[in-house]
Amino acid sequence: MAAAAKITPAFLNSLKALFPGASLLPVQSKSSTVSFRNSWSIVAAVAFSASNRPDGVQRVFEHALGDLRARDVEHDTGLILALEGNKFEELQLAKKIREALLKSGLISGYPKAINALRALHEVMPEELQDKEISRQGPFLFADTNASLAAYEMIGDKQFRSIYGDQADPVQNMLDIAYPDMGRISGLNLLSQPLTPIPGWFSKTIGYGVIYGGVDTLSTLETSYTLIAALIAGDTPQQISWHLDGAKRGGASLEETRAVRQISIEVAKFAGVRWKHDIPEAA
Repeated sequence: MAAAAKITPAFLNSLKALFPGASLLPVQSKSSTVSFRNSWSIVAAVAFSASNRPDGVQRVFEHALGDLRARDVEHDTGLILALEGNKFEELQLAKKIREALLKSGLISGYPKAINALRALHEVMPEELQDKEISRQGPFLFADTNASLAAYEMIGDKQFRSIYGDQADPVQNMLDIAYPDMGRISGLNLLSQPLTPIPGWFSKTIGYGVIYGGVDTLSTLETSYTLIAALIAGDTPQQISWHLDGAKRGGASLEETRAVRQISIEVAKFAGVRWKHDIPEAA
């Protein structure tokens, strides 16, 4: 078996250069507002994971973290942020890549996501590691006891936010393809028929527990995550859906094209070969 191609800083810089430099996603800390400058790293890390190159996840994280530590972060006023602000942005980077890998597993497969998360943990500084569960349910604190009904509400909102006016047609397609993917029905404890619930798996488990169960990633960043995993998986129908979802989430055409291209470049580098044309961002 041929040795895997070495991932160089030059290659990672070329990926970073594809993403519009002005596209900074705002994040909050207790004492300051900073902008998340590493959206490219979410896309690249997921693309490496979905392409079965967990070592690439390590290199992306180390490269992005090195960028943060090599520069001073400034307020719009020109004042240097306090150390807390710098550490907050580093923690955001670590949390966002971890969460993106978890989310991507529903598309690329959890063996790949697990391998990527293990590889990431090997290079994760102690102070940036997570020690507690992050899933929130409907509340803004960790809650492992939230009901499936609560996650269904979260998932329905997330699903409709991403799919827009195509949400109901897509859900109907899933319901028809396999009831377990879509509807849940049966008898309650009184042996009375239950009203079928559209979207039980896709909305409750997929978009509720997995995609919408925590606010670490924005809806737009979740769309970036799904696009990267889908491109490596050669699934054009779903790629089209989520390129459109990114636009609904606020991405510019330039940003959407950058996410697509970063995903392609990483997958190609990792040896992925496509049977189908990759939909364009338009």
